Amino acid sequence: MDTRQSSEEYARWFRGSTPYISAHRDKTFVVLLPGEALQHVNLTNIIHDLALLHVLGVRLVLVHGARPQIEEVLPESRYHQHRRVTDAAAMHSISGVYGQIRTRLEALFATGLPNTPLHNVEVPVITGNFVVARPVGIVDGVDHLLTGTVRRVEKARMQTTLQHGAAVLQSPLGYSSSGQPFNLPAEEVAADIAVQIRADKLLMLCDISHVADADGARISTLTPTELERTAYLSDEQKMHFACLARAVRGGVTKAHLVSFADDGALLAELFTAEGIGTQIVEQQSRSVRPAQAADVAGIVEVIRPLEEAGVLVRRERDRLEQEIEYFLVAELDGIVVGCCAVYPYGGHAELACLAVHENYRRQAGPGLGQGLLQAAHEQARRLGASELFVLTTQTKDWFLEQGFSETSPQQLPRQKQSLYNWQRNSIVMSKQL
Repeated sequence: MDTRQSSEEYARWFRGSTPYISAHRDKTFVVLLPGEALQHVNLTNIIHDLALLHVLGVRLVLVHGARPQIEEVLPESRYHQHRRVTDAAAMHSISGVYGQIRTRLEALFATGLPNTPLHNVEVPVITGNFVVARPVGIVDGVDHLLTGTVRRVEKARMQTTLQHGAAVLQSPLGYSSSGQPFNLPAEEVAADIAVQIRADKLLMLCDISHVADADGARISTLTPTELERTAYLSDEQKMHFACLARAVRGGVTKAHLVSFADDGALLAELFTAEGIGTQIVEQQSRSVRPAQAADVAGIVEVIRPLEEAGVLVRRERDRLEQEIEYFLVAELDGIVVGCCAVYPYGGHAELACLAVHENYRRQAGPGLGQGLLQAAHEQARRLGASELFVLTTQTKDWFLEQGFSETSPQQLPRQKQSLYNWQRNSIVMSKQL
């Protein structure tokens, strides 16, 4: 790849990521970094990416795990229902492991991040007794001793820490009101913190890149119910996924599963339209909706390059504001990436201004244009139209593929005929609804 091509691809990616940079600013993300990730060669890159999120204004809570590290010092641990039974001696060893991990992570986040692009960036990291715990107790006759579960999160103190510009580093430890420490599952700590502080995202770094379907293809989005039906997971992955589902059902807008082994996976998941992992949402909401006044700026971003190229007729902003009721928009992660307008003409309706933002055409896939067209069909039917027509100069083939047929300007509704621009010489196409 030559330097110019590389530069163009970088510029395209950076422009495409810009709406996400704005969308993520001042948002709170809880990130689970499991013990396996702490042993992986990609750890330093992950820390750099987390530091970059901090620089971009994301409020970070980092929860670390330590399962393999604890296995090394307690190889004969006893388990019940995938929970380690923690006695006093084990608790002493576990606390030591957590202390070593915190020290290492704090060092990686230390001022300067030497020999990295973020060498002048300060990332203050705060740890503390933010989690109040209670004992699991006796389950199936097994006393779990000092193994606990989250009772509550000191969310006011945690949020104050985040608002003052520090990242929170949380070990899977909690303390009772009497000061007794309890060992907690890291994935449950991450999920409970995300729910109780009303985080915008929960990100779990895992040993798989994404959830796949029966043919091995990546599934980019699942609901909690769909996630729970995934059958091929290991016990540990099931624990992770159960917490992702619990967080979303508890009010976290989105939870994401991302690989800790793939360099840049975290950024690709957060700053591109398609992502690279699997996201969990409560409902698979439709990406096309009626436009609102606040969408005008987004519509301008989508259509302006096509207007400059002569594909679309230029529309001034004040006209867009006046006609916003006729527009539909397609969005990804709350960002307008496509639009169209449907104008009624009695028993006919005109499809106009159908466009997908240039930075999202490839990433969003071929389905986004079809999604806008399908929404336009439904809107035209609601307006009482039996025919949908469109005027185009450069996209005839695409409309033919969508079931439109070429017709003549004389077949347009009389009101539209009087507005037809013969100099532009647009092709008229129509489709029965």
